[in-house]
Amino acid sequence: MAERSTRSGGGSRGGDRGDRRPGAAPIRSMAELNQVSAQQTLVTPTAPVDLPEPQKDAQGRSYATGARKNAVARVWIKPGKGQFTVNGRDGNVYFARPVLRMLIRQPFLVANRTEQFDVFATVTGGGLSGQAGAVRHGISKALTFFEPALRPNLKKVGFLTRDSRVVERKKYGRAKARRSFQFSKR
Repeated sequence: MAERSTRSGGGSRGGDRGDRRPGAAPIRSMAELNQVSAQQTLVTPTAPVDLPEPQKDAQGRSYATGARKNAVARVWIKPGKGQFTVNGRDGNVYFARPVLRMLIRQPFLVANRTEQFDVFATVTGGGLSGQAGAVRHGISKALTFFEPALRPNLKKVGFLTRDSRVVERKKYGRAKARRSFQFSKR
């Protein structure tokens, strides 16, 4: 009987590919995020740096768009009590999974601004996971427009970078993007 060789490394599935940011470990839980933010000292410029003016509209809100996979989020933030509205519904009802709510709260935790801003967002496209990522991206950008001094901290953690990973397209002659049809010897 022939022995089967096991493939090691490589491959498009499984395994911990880790975070795409160089030198950064992936944050997988709220406890890890709190630990990282506690260890992380706030980046303060040593020399006086000319920060851009905060961008606010007539109502005192900052606006930004965020994107992830096929989802696009329009996000407005304003000083408040921490209310969170997505597509006219409460954010905790819209994003029912705790992981998605944790993902959305991350920019506020890194910036030490928890429950200081009200968030109003409209999201279209994609699924819930992509929409949560888009809202997080939009909140991060809106925070930097509202308070430009927060930009170094949010950039260091990677919240201002649009995650460019999208679903690979299906190819002809294949069942999915890379999956072949079942082979039939006869």
